[in-house]
Amino acid sequence: MERRVVITAEAAITPIGHGKKEIFNNLVKGVSGIKNLKNQDDLLSRYLHSRVFGIVDYEIVYDFSRKFAKTLGPVAYYACQVAKEVIDQAGLSREILSSGRVGVAFGSIHGSPTVQRNIYEAFFDPSRKGYTKVNATDYLKSMVHTTAVNITRMFGITGRVISSCTACTTASQSIGYGYESIKYGLQDAMICGAADEYDLTTVAVFDNLLACSIAFNETPHLTPRPFDVRRDGLVIGEGAGAVMLEEYDHAKKRGVPILAEVIGFSCSNNGGDLILPNAEGVKRTIRMGLENARINPDDVDFISAHATATKVGDIVEAQAIHAEYGNRPYVSGFKGFIGHTMSACGAIEAIFAIYMMQEGVIIPTLNLEEVDPRCNMVNHAMKLYERDVNIVSVHNFAFGGVNTSLFIKKWK
Repeated sequence: MERRVVITAEAAITPIGHGKKEIFNNLVKGVSGIKNLKNQDDLLSRYLHSRVFGIVDYEIVYDFSRKFAKTLGPVAYYACQVAKEVIDQAGLSREILSSGRVGVAFGSIHGSPTVQRNIYEAFFDPSRKGYTKVNATDYLKSMVHTTAVNITRMFGITGRVISSCTACTTASQSIGYGYESIKYGLQDAMICGAADEYDLTTVAVFDNLLACSIAFNETPHLTPRPFDVRRDGLVIGEGAGAVMLEEYDHAKKRGVPILAEVIGFSCSNNGGDLILPNAEGVKRTIRMGLENARINPDDVDFISAHATATKVGDIVEAQAIHAEYGNRPYVSGFKGFIGHTMSACGAIEAIFAIYMMQEGVIIPTLNLEEVDPRCNMVNHAMKLYERDVNIVSVHNFAFGGVNTSLFIKKWK
């Protein structure tokens, strides 16, 4: 028997704010979270061409005891904070969390690169004294599944653990796998999302691939520019997003407010090149998602595009959207506001879409001033619209040829 899956809580730490009030206000006002790089070290920063980043530059008050904090790197701090917020918002008791019927699906790009960097520096210390700096908890802070297991440890969660690590589809896979776990009766609730911290290693990777924005180093608020004719590449960002998924009757019995309903999910691979986008792969993922959600293309009101502002990627996605949806649904790329928050983007962008449904507006793509003619076949949101949005689809695509599509329905 298939069960309905609803969202009962959300939380996000982003370059444009922390919490719905601040984030939504900045989305409506068109505020950019892109700023100049912090000079983290001399190892990489002096070699980078791109000098911009989606930075979380405000203080976050963490209230974690030392018992738990000692295994947290920066990325796990983000993860545990948004997990704490969704647990509090959803009102899940300790008894429910430890029942075995609540699980965690949470990931990151590669654990904590900040901690990993410190370990590597110790290894290459010519005096050999650096080894004393490596302690017993460094691996726990830096391992790929550090976010998921620190959440389970901190909140006593004993259900299943899924720690996706598929680059830019990590969060959307986490939500999708959590949705499937509840839909098919394996769990009653899942904390789902992803996080990534500030680090220049990721910037260096994309910078070396000539995929980063470099033309707006002096005016960081003007980049990235999804679908725009002047776009020149992506901008790396940091942050975290989490949603609480629950089986409908479980949530109804507890009397908790319901924010939205997850009605479909799809994930597929291009089966070929590990870097270049693939239109057929994107189209196949869209069709699979529509079938899973049991809806028609005309039922979708809004698409949160992956739209990283790379030259080729935006064109391929626009063509795929047009092939499957025509030009009916509005299309926006939220990365214009916050940059590419890597593993976290799917959760953060899904949360933005939920805000839109709740408030009855469509947020335009920031910095989209002149649509590239090669991307002009879809219905781009060029300004703020007041619209009733009932069903949204969230697209995410990743290195390795991984494609995901989430379908979320407004709760009425």
